[in-house]
Amino acid sequence: MDGQGFLLVCVAVPLLGSFILPLVGRVSVRLRNILALLFVLTSFMAAIRLLPQAFSGGNPVMAKLVLPAGFTLGFMGDSLAVFMALVSSFVGALIVFYSFGYIEHYENQNEYYMMVVLFLGAMMGLVFSTNLVLLYLFWEISAICCWRLIGFFREKQIILRADKAFLVTVGGAVLMLLGFISIYAQTGTFDLTAMKGADISNLAVILILFGILSKSATLPFHTWLPDAGVAPSPVTSLLHAAVLVKIGVYVFARLFLVNFNLADIWNVAVPVIAGISALVAAGAALVENDLKRIIAYSTVSQLGFIFLGLSCGSPIGIAGGLLYIFMHGLAKGGLFLCAGIVEHATHTKDIRKLGGLFSAMPVTAIAFLFCGFSVMGFPPFGGFFAKYMVIGGAVDAGQPWIALTFALGAILTIIYLMRAFIKVFLGSVSFPGAKEGSWEMVFSVGILGLLSLLAGIFINIPAELVDSIVSVLTGITIGG
Repeated sequence: MDGQGFLLVCVAVPLLGSFILPLVGRVSVRLRNILALLFVLTSFMAAIRLLPQAFSGGNPVMAKLVLPAGFTLGFMGDSLAVFMALVSSFVGALIVFYSFGYIEHYENQNEYYMMVVLFLGAMMGLVFSTNLVLLYLFWEISAICCWRLIGFFREKQIILRADKAFLVTVGGAVLMLLGFISIYAQTGTFDLTAMKGADISNLAVILILFGILSKSATLPFHTWLPDAGVAPSPVTSLLHAAVLVKIGVYVFARLFLVNFNLADIWNVAVPVIAGISALVAAGAALVENDLKRIIAYSTVSQLGFIFLGLSCGSPIGIAGGLLYIFMHGLAKGGLFLCAGIVEHATHTKDIRKLGGLFSAMPVTAIAFLFCGFSVMGFPPFGGFFAKYMVIGGAVDAGQPWIALTFALGAILTIIYLMRAFIKVFLGSVSFPGAKEGSWEMVFSVGILGLLSLLAGIFINIPAELVDSIVSVLTGITIGG
């Protein structure tokens, strides 16, 4: 199979395979679960096969269909798209595997696995899309999956929160679509490969940013993400770490770093918005007592760091932002899955009622600590290098006050995550009968915790990948 075939497999297998899962689930639950994992792993393996050509410096893998009236639909496997596909499919596969132990006692399992795999398929379709209309289509498919997954438990208040997430993200997407139409009016095409280097109006930028910021839960559109904590923990991990909120930062990078020329004002405006969002969310995490909401507010805050790196205009910052996507995916995915094990064992998310769980679930506690250290930015964990490069990129771009703002955000991150760890895992024992989750759950969090450390120890491997992407985007080689 050639590169074009692997590109189509990466998108089509999870996207189309998801619809088979409910039918298989009526015959065999075990076979359904295995197929769900295989569909995601197939996408991951296909993305790996795209690595050599995507990072060779030559032409990216393309699969295009030319339609009448000047429309083209297609997929492109360049370095940025393949990088995002690898991160999303790998973390997504671990989340699906974790789900085997977490979801087994609940109803609506057939829909759950269908929506999770479809969600990941939509992410694959979006990152490889070369057409703005196709990108928007996959964007909205992800919103539908998000809506169903957040409302998984079907209680009235939970459904209302799912509706809130749907309305906020779809409302932003409609404005983004208007921005795409504005671009079409200026360029005469929806094809991203045909408009590279184009200048677009500030109105189009603003409309697109509404969609991006709402999907990536950035102030003032952030409130739906903490409310989404009512979903099952593998779902919240999927939303926060692997797919949903990363869609926004990916589209920002795809449109505003790869394709369009932006006015210099946006290199200041976006970091300012990101800085405010990071500090406000960190402050909310400091006073929150719901474990999953603390981690959710942390996601809002850490997304600010990613936007800073991608928008400040410095090659070092861009490399840091891309590295942050990878490190945050590992660590934040692990934190939410650890929270799921705690909630399963104790039936509460209130950290005031928890304590002393280290002795009952040592693997979960150590995995939480390792993932937390990465998010906090402690060396030698992977998050340290990403955070250092992002803040250093702001300084390099001549924005020391923005850098200082994010340095304060980094300090607050240490405080609220250590507060959560101490409250949950240390102190007097609050639930004597608590124990570790199933082996699938413990294995998944253990792998993510270990990788959060190893990604820092062997930082040259992910650093070389992001360096290759930045060299294509800016023409500057950062160096490993």
